[in-house]
Amino acid sequence: MLRLLVADDHAIVRQGLKMILSEEFSPLVFGEARNGQELLAQLGKGQWDIVVLDITMPGRSGLDVLKEVKQQYPKLPILVLSMHPEDQFAVRVLKAGASGYLTKENVPEEVVKAIRKVIGGGRYVSASLAEKLAFDLRSDAERPLHEALSDREYQVMCMIASGKTVKEIAEQLVLSIKTISTYRVRILEKLNMRTNAELTHYAVKNRLVD
Repeated sequence: MLRLLVADDHAIVRQGLKMILSEEFSPLVFGEARNGQELLAQLGKGQWDIVVLDITMPGRSGLDVLKEVKQQYPKLPILVLSMHPEDQFAVRVLKAGASGYLTKENVPEEVVKAIRKVIGGGRYVSASLAEKLAFDLRSDAERPLHEALSDREYQVMCMIASGKTVKEIAEQLVLSIKTISTYRVRILEKLNMRTNAELTHYAVKNRLVD
């Protein structure tokens, strides 16, 4: 029996996964959470074999939630299933303790393959991501500026570079406009920039946004 907990704020994603995985894993105990708070509550109520986690949910950053879960349940495998391309978040996610990273563009068969590998104690990454991780390990080159950003700052930077306003970001992350404005100031300072246009140019150049 597989006990799988999915944390994603979109009901259609949760239901889609339930349909796909019910056919592949039988019997399946399927749990759902809409945000980080619900995920932590569900984890406290029972035992789970694996968590499938989105990193862009209302409220707390998925990366923050990931780190907290790994602190409380260090042996619990977590597979991140995200809308963000690998170039944007995969390395941060794996460094935070995830057992694998998949984009939501992957076909169902790939999701099943990843879950099987992760619950078997392995790690799941694409060939291109494995190559990038290997390159990062052996490279002595200076790290890019954005690696100095916190996970939340990095998330806000990507959203700004994608054309979202401070108000839109605040609404999506369920934070105040003042808080997002403070993040923006910190990001610009750390990247030694002055405007959103400079930030966007940097993000595009470094393939941090589509």
